[in-house]
Amino acid sequence: MAKRRKLEEHPTVVRVRERSEAARPPGPLDAAWLREVALDAGADDVGFVEIDRPELADERAEIEAAMPGARALISIVCRLNRENIRTPARSVSNLEFHHGTDDTNDVARGIVTALERRGVRALNPSVGFPMEMDRFPDRMWVVSHKPVAVAAGLGRMGIHRNVIHPTFGNFVLLATVVIDAEISEYSRPIDFDPCLECKLCVAACPTGAISPDGHFDFSACYTHNYREFLGGFGDWVEQVADSGSADDYRSRVADNETASMWQSLSWGGNYKAAYCMSVCPAGEDVIGRYLDNSKEHLNQVVRPLQNKEETVYVVRGSDAEQYVAQRFPHKTAKLVNRGLRPTSIDKFVNGLPLVFQREQSRGLSATYHFTFTGAERRSITIAIHDRTLEITDGHQGDPDIRVTADSRAWIRSLAKKSALPRAIMLGRIRIHGSPRLLLAFGRCFPS
Repeated sequence: MAKRRKLEEHPTVVRVRERSEAARPPGPLDAAWLREVALDAGADDVGFVEIDRPELADERAEIEAAMPGARALISIVCRLNRENIRTPARSVSNLEFHHGTDDTNDVARGIVTALERRGVRALNPSVGFPMEMDRFPDRMWVVSHKPVAVAAGLGRMGIHRNVIHPTFGNFVLLATVVIDAEISEYSRPIDFDPCLECKLCVAACPTGAISPDGHFDFSACYTHNYREFLGGFGDWVEQVADSGSADDYRSRVADNETASMWQSLSWGGNYKAAYCMSVCPAGEDVIGRYLDNSKEHLNQVVRPLQNKEETVYVVRGSDAEQYVAQRFPHKTAKLVNRGLRPTSIDKFVNGLPLVFQREQSRGLSATYHFTFTGAERRSITIAIHDRTLEITDGHQGDPDIRVTADSRAWIRSLAKKSALPRAIMLGRIRIHGSPRLLLAFGRCFPS
């Protein structure tokens, strides 16, 4: 009690108790006032979502871990300059991405500052980087801005996996502000899809990551577009480490690739493509040119990106390697490692859908029962049929092949620290069924 009485007598405490204007306003925050705060900070559009919205269930734990007591989310949109994104000169595009990211972070931070002055706790996770890199290659971001924006009525995801705002199209960046207050009125998702289904993103993607039927090859996009980020950067470092001499290094990495990596290290990571965003004509402010003359849009925006001579980074044996050779023979496909290596059985299982190559699985129809033993114990069923992948826990149905593996031996073989045949010879990995099915399995997940 004496300590409490002493605290209450402290000059700071006395002033705070007397300063009524610093008191947090009672009840929910007024949505109209909050919208004005966001727009005054520089946002081009804004929406509000309660933390317990069902479609954000996968985000809630991460958000609450970052800011316990979170109750609502403010989703903001900031426009990008379209021609800077459309140009084949990707240095211009990357400058726009970098400045746009900084501006959007500043807008979100400005909202947080305004709320903090009103006594509202608020947090603005980064638009992109930095992220929680100690978690790599697992989830590194604090909040996934795209599903929040969709829930907040700021657009829908297009076939290219970018959010398309009904007015600004996909030429936007997104940010989220987490607050510990309720809001008087929440936004709802829009009731139509701004995507035109023109499939220009399919036509422009240099890796074939976007398919006309909506399938998305994460591995193809990640390996090329993010070559100078994350795993791609790690692969480059390994090329440096493995080189026996300067001549050996130059035989592995071209001079312009080294210069490009230096540029990313000096000025911020550069995207290799993002052509899907460049060519998208959706959005009220964007579509006019496409409606007036779609052929001109094709010739002035899409064709220059398709015709650009450039290096496209692909994994050996991947669908992307095959796609570049067939669709863009004037582009140079370079074989690299994507730099994603699972470090546990759970990470291996969770990563399979991201690296599955459905064209490599063509003609394969098989059910696999995996049993992992040792340090990590888990049983799963993997079914590959009709170019689709299905993973279920436990052993389901009748398998065509059974694989029993010591978990550490399996992870070491995936990381290429030990050879799979040796692990089989030593009995650390046992196969019951045709070895050809295991080889076919490997072709579906090249690394």
